[in-house]
Amino acid sequence: MTIRLLPPNLVNQIAAGEVVERPASALKELVENSIDAGATRIDIVLNDGGRSLIVVTDNGCGMTSQELIVAVDRHATSKLPSDDLLDINYLGFRGEALPAIGSVARLTVTSRTAGADSGWYVVVAGGRKDGPVPAPHPRGTRIEVRDIFYSTPARLKFLKAASTELSYAVDAIKRLGMANPNIAFTLTADGKQRLNLPAGHLQGDLFDVHLERIAAVLGKEFGANAVPVAAEREGLKLYGYIGVPTFNRGNALAQYLFVNGRPVRDRLLHGAVRGAYQDFLAPNRHPYVVLFLELPQRDVDVNVHPAKAEVRFRDAGLVRGLIVGALKHALAEAGHRASTTVAGAALGAFRPGDGRGFATRPAMTQGAGTLAYDMQAPLEGGDENQGLAESEAPSLFALAPSAPDATPVQVVEADYQSHPLGVARAQVHETYIVAQTADGIVIVDQHAAHERLVYERMKAALANGGITRQILLIPEVVELDETGATRIAARAAELSELGLVIEAFGAGAIVVREVPSLLGDTDVPGLIRDLADDLASVDEALSLKDKLGDVCGTLACHSSIRAGRRLNGPEMNALLRQMEVTPHAGQCNHGRPTYVELKLKDIERLFGRR
Repeated sequence: MTIRLLPPNLVNQIAAGEVVERPASALKELVENSIDAGATRIDIVLNDGGRSLIVVTDNGCGMTSQELIVAVDRHATSKLPSDDLLDINYLGFRGEALPAIGSVARLTVTSRTAGADSGWYVVVAGGRKDGPVPAPHPRGTRIEVRDIFYSTPARLKFLKAASTELSYAVDAIKRLGMANPNIAFTLTADGKQRLNLPAGHLQGDLFDVHLERIAAVLGKEFGANAVPVAAEREGLKLYGYIGVPTFNRGNALAQYLFVNGRPVRDRLLHGAVRGAYQDFLAPNRHPYVVLFLELPQRDVDVNVHPAKAEVRFRDAGLVRGLIVGALKHALAEAGHRASTTVAGAALGAFRPGDGRGFATRPAMTQGAGTLAYDMQAPLEGGDENQGLAESEAPSLFALAPSAPDATPVQVVEADYQSHPLGVARAQVHETYIVAQTADGIVIVDQHAAHERLVYERMKAALANGGITRQILLIPEVVELDETGATRIAARAAELSELGLVIEAFGAGAIVVREVPSLLGDTDVPGLIRDLADDLASVDEALSLKDKLGDVCGTLACHSSIRAGRRLNGPEMNALLRQMEVTPHAGQCNHGRPTYVELKLKDIERLFGRR
């Protein structure tokens, strides 16, 4: 066996296997070259998902005939003037894209510089180069890729359907478009325009320009449900927009992360996003995120992946801490806000889809599970209770889940103009609170809302020195399987910090002596069994503080007002006022909305009044 050098064409095909995974990969490399060339407009044409044709035309600086010849050679680039891989100021720098594409496809590059009399073009097919030849062309570059993978038919067989390959291509351009709002992009596929992103106003505020482009890519709903993020720490700058927790989806495809303007898919960054949202979303739901991270070039290595899709940070802990802290702060600033899509879904449910309209039913009475209040008549004793302040309202946390039913009272005619969530008007099916706002109504899920309030109060108590406990008059003995009892007994010291004092009580049993005072008269056996199930999924090496969200969430769920718990007017208003001043009150610990707001104009449309 003799060791020999591989022929250049084979070397380029091997490189193509890393750089050009599919048509979208080739398109991404070509568009990045256009961006690096200073283009302000990039037009893209695809046929058959990019398998038969990819055309990228820009108005960048262009190339001379001599540069064209060198550009299609391997490792030829203009983007490393100092030959320093730690000082990369362009999206491209490896010099592999054009020769790799030319080795597996029919490549034509036509270009003209600003001062040239004419353009030039060069052709590369299967690694063989022809040209340059003079050609008429405006300032800029046009790259045409035909029959990708024609010289490597095995790779061609692994491509997906044309529609799937097109979706990858569109996603690649969307990511580059969001990072470059000052550049106009168009994408036409099989004669139909799929993307049209006009250039943003350079004079506008950076946040406004980015939001305009992001909304054009992700839709107006994102703009209506986005929260701005801005943070800076030790030379790192983070900015962008994130969706409120109730505006989420079932996969992470709507998470766009950029490092120094480069679209990346980095596990560290995605992990930081999950960490920031862990208190607000169910594990199978994912937020909308568009974040831009800027840091010194020497603090990030972008040369760790052939397709430049991954990066490596010098101080990964600093980056993660900045992202988690900034996102949590932004979510806290959003307060009790819920997404507008929740109201849209509710209105859609009100519209009958079969054309039969709503069935006529007799009015609900208190005995049928609906407690309505006279909206006009004041309470006895005049208006002295009107507009209860938070300090004057009954303490929600004193309401135990098993407390006796509240005495029905009439709702006060309060000043709903001054309260974002309005004033309570009724309790429906002893589960939902209906409140009137200045321009509509709000429907609140009392259990979900109170669960969030208790959870936030528990976290605040932990941060301020610990959760107060109350001693059970008669200790509660809870029977478990032996494994579960052993598991929860091993965490006794940590549970004590959370206000729950337990001890092992023989094989397969736990005795509970103290519970968090916030829980009131709760179902202790059910709580212990749920905690045992939670701990089964926790790595033994992790402390419960690392899984604080799961444990506190379970405690909060058991201490919250249950559906079926009748509340009186002051209690309902107290719940609303607490929601208005509690961060993240727009969703429960599982990511579900705690309230739905319906505007009066939308309600009027339902009845044909508009």
